[in-house]
Amino acid sequence: MADHADWRVEVAHPTPAGNLVPDGVVLLNDSSSAFVEIDRTMSYARLVAKLERYDAYRNAPASGRGNAARAPRSHWQETYAGPSLERPFPPMLFVFAPAPRRATPATREAAFHDRARRVGSVNYRMTVATTTLPLLTRSGADGPVWRVAGNGRGEDRCSLAALPKAR
Repeated sequence: MADHADWRVEVAHPTPAGNLVPDGVVLLNDSSSAFVEIDRTMSYARLVAKLERYDAYRNAPASGRGNAARAPRSHWQETYAGPSLERPFPPMLFVFAPAPRRATPATREAAFHDRARRVGSVNYRMTVATTTLPLLTRSGADGPVWRVAGNGRGEDRCSLAALPKAR
């Protein structure tokens, strides 16, 4: 259970595809991070553009300073990977919430999956998982509520712990 004081405002991360400001970053049970995007009203084009900015952020060249002990690291590694270079790029968790005059969250989630497949790194270098707010509310984040984009497995849902790791 989070308290309002547990939230931190994210700053804009510059990428070659434009600035990226995650809706939130959550600390997972294994001490890794995940980016969270909550959608109510964004167009599919804007959602996919944001996904492309995550891809650009992941691919941005190293900007951190290296030293004799380690090579320079990219901004996301410095900010979200902690001391381990083995930690993959954080997963992106998209939550589709109800909104007036919009398609149902399940319909929006399915349409997003169709479009997310076109982003080259999805399901290979980036883990993108989606759910709907009603399902998340009913089963909790640790329940089998996450649908992995680009995995070709149809409607299979899994828990956060079972999400595939990005390579």
